[in-house]
Amino acid sequence: MARWLRPLVGALLLLEGAAALSFLHHRYEELVQALFRVQSLCPYVTRIYSIGRSVEGRHLYVLEFSDYPGIHEPLEPEFKYVGNMHGNEVLGRELLLQLSEFLCEEYRRGSERVTRLIHGTRIHIMPSMNPDGYEVAAKQGPDSNGYLTGRNNANGVDLNRNFPDLNTLMYYSREISGPNHHIPLPDNWKSQVEPETLAVIQWISSYNFVLSANLHGGAVVANYPYDKSQDQRFRSHRRTVNTPTPDDKLFQKLAKTYSYAHSWMHRGWNCGDYFADGITNGASWYSLSKGMQDFNYLYTNCFEITLELSCNKFPPEEDLERQWMANREALVAFIEEVHQGIKGMVSDENNNGIAGAVISVQGISHDVTSGDMGDYFRLLLPGTYTVTASAEGYQPLTVTTTVGPAAPSLVHFQLKQEVVRKPAERKASGTRMNNKALQKKVVPRATRRGTQR
Repeated sequence: MARWLRPLVGALLLLEGAAALSFLHHRYEELVQALFRVQSLCPYVTRIYSIGRSVEGRHLYVLEFSDYPGIHEPLEPEFKYVGNMHGNEVLGRELLLQLSEFLCEEYRRGSERVTRLIHGTRIHIMPSMNPDGYEVAAKQGPDSNGYLTGRNNANGVDLNRNFPDLNTLMYYSREISGPNHHIPLPDNWKSQVEPETLAVIQWISSYNFVLSANLHGGAVVANYPYDKSQDQRFRSHRRTVNTPTPDDKLFQKLAKTYSYAHSWMHRGWNCGDYFADGITNGASWYSLSKGMQDFNYLYTNCFEITLELSCNKFPPEEDLERQWMANREALVAFIEEVHQGIKGMVSDENNNGIAGAVISVQGISHDVTSGDMGDYFRLLLPGTYTVTASAEGYQPLTVTTTVGPAAPSLVHFQLKQEVVRKPAERKASGTRMNNKALQKKVVPRATRRGTQR
């Protein structure tokens, strides 16, 4: 190619990327085209994959951003955004398409912030979890769309009331000193969930996600767990009772990160409601059973919040650009929150990674586990913590570490194998103990008197 053509081609490519930022509602085929257009513009840092299909057979596509797409790099955290869980709540769907194009374009421009983010984070973006419901809502259009039209999937099920109810299991186990993390699924869970829910559960079981947000509409607030009140087991589902997780202060900080980076969410007054700082505990707003954000926290290592982004569930196209400008910084800033707390490798004495090691933080009764390569990520607020790593067959190891306000602290654990004595040794040891006990038993009273207190 002639030298004088290269700058022209580069300029045309930039213009092509800018033109792609069209503020329109995208039907399913248009959404797919938009994702593949981003992938074609940024082929070396993106990948498109499907986690499954909807009831009507539409792919649930995810666009991944990474400097090594398709590969988990040790100590690089996994992040996800999920939009359009309710088919008629469409702003999140369009914002995630805009975000995808924005990240690609900024990377091509050499933006230091976006380049650092993509090189240091594996970002997964699912614009639509409920493409079937969206098509129903889109046929009505933004002007005549009913409040519930297209909300559910093609089987008429609300996907945000369709995850296994681990809250009830957790509340019961708490009463008997049981766990509130990595709670096993019921045996028959697959028969109780929709295809879209099943696909998401298998997805989040396959990736060691650290931080996540799912995007909704109908209000303007950042909502954090728990969504379900413990009192819901006995009272009306509309009862409002603040129900914090062991990581309540951290969740509040995550929610505020989004609300204060948003143009007006943090002001609190929106859609006729008031939420201080633009955030709320889910159960304090209203109790919700079988929701996705609680499921993430109770079943996986992922900390998820729910973002309600617009009073109008299906805003008109002329409002999309204003909404994008209001959310753009918040969407990027929230991804950056995945880089806080502590992270490290859990390995054996030969430096082999230990998968499934449990990382416990003293004073916070919620553990995380290491991934397949032995790396772990534990989001924490700045402070000093006592942290223990344990794994079956190994001696636990406890350290004290200080977390700063910037990058996560690196805390590695090298565990030693437990010494397993042979049966003969245990028997001999037991004999020695019995002999000592026998000797102690026959010591004269006069000799023992001097040791009494």
